[in-house]
Amino acid sequence: MPNRSVAGRVRARNPTEFDRVDPIAVSQQPIPDARPPPTGFIPRGTWRWVMAMIRVDGLRKTYGDFPAVVASDFTVDSGEIFGIVGPNGAGKTTTLKMLAGLVEPTEGTAEVAGRAADDPETRRALGFLPEESPLYEDMTPRSYLSFFADLYDVPRADARERTEATLDRLELEHRERRLGDMSKGMKRKVAIARSLVNDPDLLIYDEPASGLDPLTTNYVLEFTRELADRGKTVVFSAHNLYHVESVCDRIVIMNRGEIIARGTVPEIRDTYGETTYHVFTTVPVEGTDPVAGADPERHRAIVPDMDAVEELRDRAAAAGGSVADIRTREQSLEDIFLDLARGTPDTDTDRGRDPAGNTHGSDPARESGDRSVGSTTDSGGRGGSRR
Repeated sequence: MPNRSVAGRVRARNPTEFDRVDPIAVSQQPIPDARPPPTGFIPRGTWRWVMAMIRVDGLRKTYGDFPAVVASDFTVDSGEIFGIVGPNGAGKTTTLKMLAGLVEPTEGTAEVAGRAADDPETRRALGFLPEESPLYEDMTPRSYLSFFADLYDVPRADARERTEATLDRLELEHRERRLGDMSKGMKRKVAIARSLVNDPDLLIYDEPASGLDPLTTNYVLEFTRELADRGKTVVFSAHNLYHVESVCDRIVIMNRGEIIARGTVPEIRDTYGETTYHVFTTVPVEGTDPVAGADPERHRAIVPDMDAVEELRDRAAAAGGSVADIRTREQSLEDIFLDLARGTPDTDTDRGRDPAGNTHGSDPARESGDRSVGSTTDSGGRGGSRR
C-alpha cells in the first residue's frame, strides 16, 4: 500500500496542555498499512490518528410500521463539527440517540471511536445534551455538577476545576442559586457544563440553542467552536440553519428518516442551489417590468443564465438604452433546505457526487444573497464588474 500523507489532518489539542506537533514532520510520516485497532477513546496527548470518530452504516430504526430512520450512512471525523438538519419528524433526534447508545437500532451499526455506540464504556466517555434537559431544581449549579462528576468517578479536584472553568467561560453567575429559580438560558448553560463534566472527546447535542435568546445562543455557538478547536468532536441537530451554517464543517439534511443531502454548506449550495440574474435596463424591453419608484427610470427582468443576460443587453441597446446593473441571487441554505424537504430537488444537477454520496469539485467561494456582477452607464457599452 502506498504511503499516504496526513498533513493538515492532525489536530493538536490545547498546546498549553499537550506537546506541540510539528505539522511538517507529521506530514512526512506514513499511515501504516493497517490502522491501529482502537482500544476505546484515543488517549489525550499530542495528536490523534486520522480516523473517523463516528461510523454509521445502514442505520435504521422503526417503531412498529413507522420508519423513524432509514438506512443512514455517514462518518464524522475527529475534531469535526457535524450538523444534522431537518424538519420536525425527520429522524434527527432518533439518530442522535442511537449514536449516544440510548436507542437500539433496528438494523445497521453505529460505532464511536471503534466501539459500538451502545457499549457502556462508550456511553461513559461521551457527553449528551437532549433538547429538553430537565435538571434537579432543588440543587444549585455547583452541587448538580458535582453530583454528576461523582457518577462519572471524576476526582473531586478535577471536577471542581473543570466545572468552574466551564461556568466561567459560559458566564454563568449565581452558582449557588437554586436551579428552579434560574432562567431557561442559565439552565441550558448548566446542562452544557454537565455534558463536559467527564471531559468527553465526543459531544452529541440535540438542538443546543433551542428556545434561547440571541445573546445566549451566540455564547453557545461560540463555545461549540471552541470545543472543536480544543480537539473535541461535536455532533448536533438544529432547525435554525444560521446556526448550522455558522459553525458546522459538514452537514447532512434529513427528511422522513432519510439523508437527502450531505456535504459542506458550499458543496450543498453548489449541488442543489440555483442562481438567477436580475438585470436592470434603462429602457423598457420585452421581458422586463418597471421598477416602482426608481429614479432614474429602471426596468427589471429575472433570467436564468448569462446567455439570457446578453440577449437583454442587445435588446436594450436596440431600443436606445443599456443594461444599468446585473445582480446575481443565489439560493440561501434555507431555500435549498425547503426545496429538498418538499422533495423537489433537481436530481439532474447532482453533479460531483460519487455512489457513496461524497461530493467533489465544489466551489467554496460562492456567496449567498444578491451581488452586483456588472453594470453599464453608457449606451451599449459593456461595463466591468461592480460589487
